[in-house]
Amino acid sequence: MAVSSLKFGTSGLRGLVTDLVGGPSYAYASAFFRSVPAGDDRRAVVIGRDLRDSSAGIAATVASAAAAAGFTAIDCGALPTPALALEAMRRGACAVMVTGSHIPEDRNGLKFYRPEGEITKADEIAILAALEGITAVGAVPDAPPATPEPDAVGRYHQRYGAAFAPDILQGLRVAVYQQSSVARDLLTDLLAGFGAAVTPIGRSDTFVPIDTEAHRPEDVAFIAEVMASGTYDALVTTDGDADRPLIADGTGRILRGDVLGLITARFLGADTVVVPVTAGSALEQAGGFRQVLRTRVGSPFVIAGMEQAKAAGAEIVVGFEANGGFLLGSDITRDGRTLPALPTRDAMLPILATLAAARAAGTSLADLVTSLDAGEMASDRLPNTPSERSAAFLGRLGDAGFRAAFLKPIGVPQDVDQQDGVRIGLDGGRAIHFRASGNAPELRCYAEAKSAREAQDLVRWGLGAAAAAIKE
Repeated sequence: MAVSSLKFGTSGLRGLVTDLVGGPSYAYASAFFRSVPAGDDRRAVVIGRDLRDSSAGIAATVASAAAAAGFTAIDCGALPTPALALEAMRRGACAVMVTGSHIPEDRNGLKFYRPEGEITKADEIAILAALEGITAVGAVPDAPPATPEPDAVGRYHQRYGAAFAPDILQGLRVAVYQQSSVARDLLTDLLAGFGAAVTPIGRSDTFVPIDTEAHRPEDVAFIAEVMASGTYDALVTTDGDADRPLIADGTGRILRGDVLGLITARFLGADTVVVPVTAGSALEQAGGFRQVLRTRVGSPFVIAGMEQAKAAGAEIVVGFEANGGFLLGSDITRDGRTLPALPTRDAMLPILATLAAARAAGTSLADLVTSLDAGEMASDRLPNTPSERSAAFLGRLGDAGFRAAFLKPIGVPQDVDQQDGVRIGLDGGRAIHFRASGNAPELRCYAEAKSAREAQDLVRWGLGAAAAAIKE
């Protein structure tokens, strides 16, 4: 079966909408249902979606595949991915989220969950194996409508309402950049419920591909303009399916995702933190955690690392990614209130915790971040770079001779980490990291340095030099 642009990346299946709608989404969903053990009596699936134009139709196709496989399909409608995961855990059911997350609207995807949580890389292999036994699908067969579930978002809201004191954000002035985030109304209501003075802005009827890691210039400019008035203490938003947060401080500066993770982990009192190699080195240098574990990029790897840490006896385990998505591996109890574990990427927790941490410290977000001395990082991408070209470049960069010659204009290579792409420590406490995106045909570049300008210059140089090397 030809799969065209469709492939599993760092978080689920992604590809062009034209390659996903109809038969292909039916086939992949059917393969997922076939991969669930036959003896598993939890034969139900909750289905959710983001606000892309293509998502509702694909969700209906998934429901048809579920019915054909003997699963009870439960339609949770448009809701955040972590809210769908929470509902699946509550029911002991599987889940399928139709979302392309932050990538443009001409693309979409499927995220799969077993009753225990996100699928693993081993589960991906099982799905692909099951896909080989599915013949080409013509017209998607008709199926009875999925059973509606209108309360999943409310239970997700209640999760946080029960875990934190109702005044933790009292007095904060927060702009909620609603755009096309599936959590735009939930986020507005949640922050107001904790005492913040909330102003919703920038609501959009068309999909806005907010990337919380590689920011679009138009988003940076919009946020800077909004915050220039001095009206707000912070601006918050999420990516399309609300599993990754974006927060800007009162100056309009967008805070790094790994800094949000660091603040959140400290706020929750974590002793063990699991992060991918793209997170900044401040975690080890200034985090104050008992243990920091590094993994490949992608929530399945972070989840596996959290399980490893818990098996080794760690008490309070959390994980997060450089894009800000936060995973709670342990139950957290604070002031007599318990927040149950939710081992999937979530945007609500880091938004709440970061704002609450600044208020508790009696300082601005900008000053709170400065106090961490977390250094500076930058990232960007080289779009329209096929995976085979990225792989060839990264293979050359893995060679010490080529690496030294390639990096000569910017410094001397020190330590090298090839766990995911090639991350190279440079003299002067700097680092540059190249890796192929798992979600789109692009090469990503990350840099760490003492100043923001130096980090941005490293990324700018890195993408230019990489583009030239790829053409050779």
